[in-house]
Amino acid sequence: MKALVLILLPITLLAQIPKPVDVFGFEPGTDYKLADYTQLQDYYKKLDEASDRVALTEIGKTTLGKPMLLLMISSEGNIAGLDKYRKISKDMALAKIDEATAIQNSKQGKAIIWIDGGLHATERAPAQMLPELAYKVATEESDEMQKIRENVILLLMPVMNPDGLEIVVDWYKKNLGTPYETTGPPILYHHYVGHDNNRDWFMNNMPESYHVNEMLYNTWYPQVVYNHHQSSPAWARIFLPPFSDPVNPNIHPGATTGTNLIGTAMANRFAMKKMPGVISHLTFSMWWNGGMRTVPYYHNMVGILTETGHTTPTPRRYPPDSLPKELGRGRGKVPSNGTKIFYPYPWKGGDSRFRDAIDYTFTASMAVLDFAADRKEEYLYNIYSMGRDAIEATILEDFYAYVIPTDQHDFNEATNLVNILRQGGIEIHQATSDFKAGGKTYKSGSYVAYGAQAFRPFLVDMMEKQKYPDKRAYPGGPPIPPYDLAGWTLPYQMGLKVDKIKEEFEAKTAEITGRMSYREGKVSRGNYGYALSAKTNHSYKAINQLLSDGVKVYRATAASGNLQVGDFIVEGTTERVDQLAKDLGLDFKGLKNDPGDKVELSRPKVGLYKSWVANMDEGWTRWFLTEYQFDWDTLHDNDIRERDLQQYSAIIVPDQNPNRILNGHVPGNMPAAFTGGIGLEGTLKLQEYTKAGGTLIAFDKASDLFIEQFGLPVRNVTKGLDDQKFFIPGSLIRTKVKTDHPLAYGMQGEVASSFNRSRAFKTVVKSNKGEGGTEYTVKRPPKPDVEVVASYAKEDLLMSGWALNEKRYIGGKAAMVRIGHGGGEVILFAFRPQFRGQPRATYKLVFNSIYSGSTVKENSSD
Repeated sequence: MKALVLILLPITLLAQIPKPVDVFGFEPGTDYKLADYTQLQDYYKKLDEASDRVALTEIGKTTLGKPMLLLMISSEGNIAGLDKYRKISKDMALAKIDEATAIQNSKQGKAIIWIDGGLHATERAPAQMLPELAYKVATEESDEMQKIRENVILLLMPVMNPDGLEIVVDWYKKNLGTPYETTGPPILYHHYVGHDNNRDWFMNNMPESYHVNEMLYNTWYPQVVYNHHQSSPAWARIFLPPFSDPVNPNIHPGATTGTNLIGTAMANRFAMKKMPGVISHLTFSMWWNGGMRTVPYYHNMVGILTETGHTTPTPRRYPPDSLPKELGRGRGKVPSNGTKIFYPYPWKGGDSRFRDAIDYTFTASMAVLDFAADRKEEYLYNIYSMGRDAIEATILEDFYAYVIPTDQHDFNEATNLVNILRQGGIEIHQATSDFKAGGKTYKSGSYVAYGAQAFRPFLVDMMEKQKYPDKRAYPGGPPIPPYDLAGWTLPYQMGLKVDKIKEEFEAKTAEITGRMSYREGKVSRGNYGYALSAKTNHSYKAINQLLSDGVKVYRATAASGNLQVGDFIVEGTTERVDQLAKDLGLDFKGLKNDPGDKVELSRPKVGLYKSWVANMDEGWTRWFLTEYQFDWDTLHDNDIRERDLQQYSAIIVPDQNPNRILNGHVPGNMPAAFTGGIGLEGTLKLQEYTKAGGTLIAFDKASDLFIEQFGLPVRNVTKGLDDQKFFIPGSLIRTKVKTDHPLAYGMQGEVASSFNRSRAFKTVVKSNKGEGGTEYTVKRPPKPDVEVVASYAKEDLLMSGWALNEKRYIGGKAAMVRIGHGGGEVILFAFRPQFRGQPRATYKLVFNSIYSGSTVKENSSD
């Protein structure tokens, strides 16, 4: 009888553990069904309550305040010892222990494997599959699953974009049964950045990436990070590693080959389970840093991305007689007949359902868990070994340290860089006294990042210039564009001086153990008010707060005493200044008397154009304006046509294809309320706004619209150029700034512009040349009202990334212009000055452009 009780006990407990269907009311993958985030949370909480093999925690809040959940799933004993295994994982990753301890830890520890439900909300299957994976890992008693629970601690992240999941599920349910059932929402599925939430994994601008990175690089240090995505190339069922070339040389080859090894194991599992359509070595590479699965490579971790077919619960059919001869596009194509090593088992078509995507993502996840369970000692030791290689510089170039000195144009950005590196697991110290290194003297307060640390690859990749290889479709053929960006060097983007010191030096330092606060600013009193430098980005945030409080603020139009041209003058004495100095690290210098030579600022009110074709650059601009506390309104197409635009001191049109701005979604492709663009009527309204004294600001592609529609006297010199002639894909280009121009106040004379297939301008001037190239002796027309604010350098343009014929086509050409238009102005950026919240050194160009429209115009009398 006692033996019977022991046998029945696990069965009884198992019966009490809920299945996903018990909470959702349907099986994951059911046609036309999606669980929303409330249902997912409910399921995971009930699973946690019912099983000792599951531990659930909240790691933070999303942008819109939803809880972000993380589950740890393993055996009961492993769950009880989570702190022990977390410490072992950390010790192995940071590689500060000796060899004997590392060997012992690899035997005693558990493989820490991260699997998430993705972050792109229209890639619906992974988040719907994970409840099933969680249930089976926690309850199934097969030999394989018992082995997994014994050797692996699964970190299961249900979804990294809960806000977007709610948006997408709600849109699908509202449009179910209509012609728009399979469309995506007309708004970004992340409140600010949409698809670019997978482009924020070293900057951590968004709370979601910040919280997850805290788990990956400062808490759990997993050996494998598996990031689910959709969709596969058409007619394939799933894409998985190995990835295509190139690989970033800063990545340890162990991370590259480890990724290839798991990818091959995954493909083999699909083949043995008779699941065709697995494709590899296409599109995605291991060059770019900044994605959820790519940043782990620079931390000696294996990073897995899969792209699984069928993103929607609506079924569809692939007619077998329509099977194309080749699969893929862009970076490579693969024959569909099974003759390629990386596509040996083709899918021939037929019915495709959402459940197929559930099965493929589940099988892929199980392949990773099974492989890790078999090799848990190897994975623990390998991350230690790669860390030791980094510390001893046996793979990468040896150097002693990077020093970030105190004498920066904007020292707050140095602190921001330190926090970015710290969030990525980099050890940073701060000098407690002056020291000498590399023949220079550095002041107390300088930051030091020593090279001898396990995550050296990440440190080097953030600090150094990227040199993307010249890849062509064939010798002399068109360039093969990189996946995402070619260059991203942070000190260049943030306008910082960083010194690489090769020789050992002595310095008294203290390790920074938490998030670094800005140094507390200084306030000196004056009878009239205060002077505030325009060099610091935070100054503009402070000025916006002061203007909001009704404080009078001016800009200096001439240098005198503590003032440089463009500095801010705050009138009167206010306690707000003390708090701003403390919070934002700003120095307010007292002014005894009215300095004169100043113009008053009113609080700017910005109109931000927002197309119903969801646009990430609009989202980034909205985040950027919010972050620096500008007062802004969203302007949809109808708002442009019907609202009184004169209430806005500036209107910003973010980077977007002109056709999308003008015409939007074609009628019939989306519900009627979300079709069309601003149209010619909206263009005329913007023209009237500008001519009546408004400031219109356009970024990158949007500038083409106004050049053409307004008949502006500039042209985009890159328009129509073939990629074989001119090509700059996501690189940093040296740019010269006219710092005495009002739109460039506070700027450095040289900055890096983020050039992403961007533009360059040339003023259109009537030629007086006649036959034979001779000049006619006639009067020249009036000079166009075009002011060049910034130009691409004439020489040595490429700072980081890859460029083809850059000097010939954009060398010396305008990167930013101000054009007088009636009583107002059009300010055109040839690039994106706020791209993904990274190029902090070009932010002030936007700030000043906005303030240009908020300068108080003095009334003149007849």
